[in-house]
Amino acid sequence: MNEKRKVLGRGLASLLPGRSADTVAVAIAEQPSSSGREIPLDLIDSNPYQTRRRMNEQALQELAESIRATGVVQPVVVRPSGSGRFQLVAGERRWLASKLAEKTTIPAVVREISNEQAMEITIIENLQREDLNPIEQARAFERLSREFGLTQEQIASRTGKDRASISNFIRLLKLPDSIQELMENGGLTLGHGKALCGLLGFPDELARAAAEVVGKSLSVRQTEELVSRIINPEQTQPSQSQVKSIDPNVREAARAMEQALGVKVEILDRKGKGKIILKYGSLEDFDRIVEALSQR
Repeated sequence: MNEKRKVLGRGLASLLPGRSADTVAVAIAEQPSSSGREIPLDLIDSNPYQTRRRMNEQALQELAESIRATGVVQPVVVRPSGSGRFQLVAGERRWLASKLAEKTTIPAVVREISNEQAMEITIIENLQREDLNPIEQARAFERLSREFGLTQEQIASRTGKDRASISNFIRLLKLPDSIQELMENGGLTLGHGKALCGLLGFPDELARAAAEVVGKSLSVRQTEELVSRIINPEQTQPSQSQVKSIDPNVREAARAMEQALGVKVEILDRKGKGKIILKYGSLEDFDRIVEALSQR
């Protein structure tokens, strides 16, 4: 995990042309509080590039209590926004907790940085946090694509993740808002969301499936089976003897392909010969499969 964090820092350092890794490291690193200055909290505006929408209220209250007792140890990073005001760049939790602690000022390092740099620092700060929910991660990846014009392969190389993971995260944003909200609240996991993406071409069935998953507390595997039954209602369920006869290696290979491609995969193997069946639920799935296979 630490290696991936290092890759992330080095990769995002190269997002903006002509900027070295050392330059970005300096831009992101927060200087000691002695080099900062106290700025009134009511002169600091929120970060417009913030991907995170939800904050752990209990953790925030605990941080506020700590700030009441010992103050803010590490300054936030802000940039001038005109008319004597400032815009927050990094340190949102400290900024919010200071307000809860009824502080009037906060130690801050003032930087003259561009919109692009501010966005870059915010995305790095978000992605390097351990408690981002899947939708927040998806928004961060989507913004890297939309704002910087990066391909999924480029995002993968800069963040230390594989391209299939980036694709799966971004696909989550195509789910209805109600399902995304469930994932943000912890009602559905990343695995549930990936499975439900198989029904993006069937909006009515998607809504019913999500309700069933939540109502019956289905596991990810049960959700995958539910989606498969919806897409292929005519398919008969294999007998127990058929299930047991499938080579475990073949079964594991099919599961790995499903995770990589985001669609149902069936491998029919007979003594080393057979066929691989990819089952897609929409033209979008079809195009994504073709793109993924063309790059391999």
